[in-house]
Amino acid sequence: QVQLVESGGGLVQAGGSLRLSCAASRSIFNINAMGWYRQAPGKQRELVAIISSGGSTVYADSVKGRFTISRDVAKNTVYLQMNSLKPEDTAVYYCNTIPVASGSWGQGTQVTVSS
Repeated sequence: QVQLVESGGGLVQAGGSLRLSCAASRSIFNINAMGWYRQAPGKQRELVAIISSGGSTVYADSVKGRFTISRDVAKNTVYLQMNSLKPEDTAVYYCNTIPVASGSWGQGTQVTVSS
């Protein structure tokens, strides 16, 4: 299974931006789809953005218009650009394949949005 390492999180004020990165241990060229997930304290992990091997994207309603998922196959990296951040976006963010590979979960990266 591919190993994934997330980075780029931090503390930001509401309305600010962050760009998360997800580095894969091998080529993502043949992976059908990748996704960004997040888990807030006391809540279940949720899928927020998907990118297919063809570049098609899908977003959860809660982030649509504010988040953009992209990928750089040459760098084996998937990105999540997050703009107009809200306090409710506070969570640990993870990436994984779709469908999820249980052995591929990384440590995640913490995003904290202050009001």
